[in-house]
Amino acid sequence: MNTPGAPLLPHADLAEQAAQVIWSHWQSDQVLSTLPEACRPLTAEQGYAAQAQLPCVSGRTVLGWKIAATSTNGQKHINVSGPLAGRLLSGQVFDSGATVPSAGNRMRVAEPEFAFAMGQDLPPQSTPYTQQQVMTAVATLHPAIEVPDSRLEPFTAAGEAQLLADNACARHFVLGPAAPDLWRTLDLSTYPVNARVDQGHAPRYTRQGTGGNVLGDPRIALTWLANQLSRLGITLQKGQVVTTGTCMVPLELEPGDSANADYGPLGTVCMTFAK
Repeated sequence: MNTPGAPLLPHADLAEQAAQVIWSHWQSDQVLSTLPEACRPLTAEQGYAAQAQLPCVSGRTVLGWKIAATSTNGQKHINVSGPLAGRLLSGQVFDSGATVPSAGNRMRVAEPEFAFAMGQDLPPQSTPYTQQQVMTAVATLHPAIEVPDSRLEPFTAAGEAQLLADNACARHFVLGPAAPDLWRTLDLSTYPVNARVDQGHAPRYTRQGTGGNVLGDPRIALTWLANQLSRLGITLQKGQVVTTGTCMVPLELEPGDSANADYGPLGTVCMTFAK
């Protein structure tokens, strides 16, 4: 029995209730200002508990993970104090060159990112993983684009706990081909990425970024994610993909736009935002 004023959520049924509300709003393409008070998460722990119910509620499988708010500007934009982890669910992941749905997407941005595919499990452990341990477990690096969104409106005022319940704004994700192994010898913190947005054959604008915009280095972000999952008692599994956060100011999109991110010798990734 809950005492007055006590947080309601780690109870599994309330976490599941929050997940059901979020998922039903995704399915109906509706937004909500806050989750119902009875199941509203108030802490990061409660937000993660609700998010953990999304695969069961949605009938989707977890293909990997995303990290939101890996830059100071990103954290300020959504009013959180640090990075947030979210799940990449089946049915939301595309190959490079795909047309990504635009209907109902209110953020309307594409985020060029460095993504890592895992070659080994990283199970929970009592001590933090080192960056070297985490990178040894990586199989491949991929150019990628995330197309985030939220069911919370305004998402900038929702707060960390509710954003976590809303899967850290995960919506669609585009995975490019594996980069050549030379990436392991490069300084990803200074590595440049050039992006271009076109409408049909007409260029709209270009933008640049670097790996340093991702918690200082995408490898630092991946290590953060591995340790965050370890603290939550979750294994980062072999075969899962982790996309580490945008390496530039997000690319504003209109329906019909195409976005291309060029990682030089590491490859390219592109997508079209559906009309």
